[in-house]
Amino acid sequence: MTQKVPMTVTGATRLRAELLELKTVARPRITAAIAEARAHGDLKENAEYHAAREQQSFAEGRIAEIESKLARAQIIDVTTLPASDKVVFGSTVLLRAEDSEEERRYQIVGEDEANIKEGKISFSSPIARALIGKSTDDVVDVQTPGGIKTYEIRDVQYL
Repeated sequence: MTQKVPMTVTGATRLRAELLELKTVARPRITAAIAEARAHGDLKENAEYHAAREQQSFAEGRIAEIESKLARAQIIDVTTLPASDKVVFGSTVLLRAEDSEEERRYQIVGEDEANIKEGKISFSSPIARALIGKSTDDVVDVQTPGGIKTYEIRDVQYL
C-alpha cells in the first residue's frame, strides 16, 4: 500500500504545471539537442552530447518523481472544510512570539510546497506539528535549534 501524501490544491496545481512544462517544452528541447550533438560525430568525446544526455536523465527523473507524487497525493482543499478556529493542514495561522511580541503568519502545507520566504511551512516541521490540533488563543511551545520558543495562536484562517 502506498502512503498518501497531503498536498494543498495550489501545490498540486504547481506540480501539474511543472510536469506539463517538462513534458511539452523541456523534453522536446533536450531531444533536439541530443540529435544535434549526434550529428557532430564521435559520441565518446562529444561534450554537447554528454551534457544533453545528463539533462535528459535529470528531466526524466523529475517527471517520474512528479508523477509519483501526484499519484500518491491526497489533495486537501481547506476552503471546503467547515470554518473553525482549529489549526489543520492547509490552514493559515497568525502567531505572536511571547518573547518578542513579533507576529508571523504561516500556512501549513505539504513538504514539496514549503517555502519559508512565502510563509509556507511543512506539516512535518516542528512548528507545524506543535500547532496542528490547537485553537485560537492557545499557547504552544516549539523546540527550535535555539531552544524552546513560545507562541500564542492569534488567528486561524481557512483560505
